[in-house]
Amino acid sequence: MKKEKKLQNQYSILFIEYLKYEKKLSQNTLQSYTDELIEFEKYNQNKNLLKLQEQDIIAFLNHLDKLKYSATTKAHYITVLNNFYTFCLKEDYLKTNPCEMLWMPKLEKKLPQTLTYEEVDRLLNIPLNNAYDYRTKAMLELLYATGMRISELISLKFTNVDLFHDIVRVEGKGSKERIIPLNQTAKKYLTIYLDNYRHNLIKKGHNCDYLFLNNRGLGITRQGFFKLLKKAQATAHIAKEISPHTLRHSFATHLLENGADLRVIQELLGHSDISTTQIYTHITNEKIKEEYQNTHPRS
Repeated sequence: MKKEKKLQNQYSILFIEYLKYEKKLSQNTLQSYTDELIEFEKYNQNKNLLKLQEQDIIAFLNHLDKLKYSATTKAHYITVLNNFYTFCLKEDYLKTNPCEMLWMPKLEKKLPQTLTYEEVDRLLNIPLNNAYDYRTKAMLELLYATGMRISELISLKFTNVDLFHDIVRVEGKGSKERIIPLNQTAKKYLTIYLDNYRHNLIKKGHNCDYLFLNNRGLGITRQGFFKLLKKAQATAHIAKEISPHTLRHSFATHLLENGADLRVIQELLGHSDISTTQIYTHITNEKIKEEYQNTHPRS
C-alpha cells in the first residue's frame, strides 16, 4: 500500500490549519497548498525552513525549472511560499520574509478552450443503454445548461434541484448560493434519470442523498466524472484537450455570442468580479477576427 505523504514541519502544519480554520479555504485549495509545501520540505530536508534565505528559495525554484514545471505552476509555488512566510512573520516565528523580493514569472495569457456548437452536440449525444449512461447524460446536459463548476455539480443534493420551477440551487465558492435556470433539455434528462434510473444505482446499506451516484452507490467524484467525460470525448471524436471546465467556458461563450448580457453571465457563473467574466468577450472577439479573415475577399 502506497504511503500517504504528510507535512513534517510544525510551522507548515500550523499554516495549513490556519488556512483551514481561519481562512476557511476549500479542500481542493488546502490539498494544493499541502502538496506544494511537502515538495518544498522534501527539497529542503534537514534544513530549518525558518532560516532559509532568498537564495535558498531561488535554488528551489531553479529545481522546479529542472523538473520542467510551467511558469504558471512556479507562480503558484511562489504564492504558496510567500503566504507561508507571511503567516510565520505575523505569528513572530521569523523576522523577515525570504520571498518578499521575488519576481513572479511572466505568464502567457491563454484564452480558455471552448467547444463549437456542433462539438457540444456530438459530446452530449452519448449512447443511452443503461442507468449509468442516463446518469452521465444528465450530468453532461446539466453542466452545459448551467455552466456550473464540476465541484458544484458533484456536490448537488436532491434539495438543490427544483424541477417544478426549472431551477437548480448551487453553492459556489465561499459558500455563496446562486440560482440557475434549467433549460428543457437538461430538465428532460434529469427527470428521466431521477424517475427511472437513479434508484438502480442505490446500494443496500447506503442512504446517499447526492444527486449523482457512482457504481458503489456513493456520490460521484471529480476523478470519476473526468473519466466519463474522456469516454464521451472519444466517442464524439473530439481532438481538442477538454476538461469539465471546457463546458463551463463553452456555456458562457455561447451565451455571449447569442446576445446575453455580461452581467447576467457573471451572475450565472458565480463570478464575484466582472473582470473575471470579461475573458469571454476576448474569446468572441477572436472568433470574429477569425471569421473575418476566412470570409473577407481581401483578407
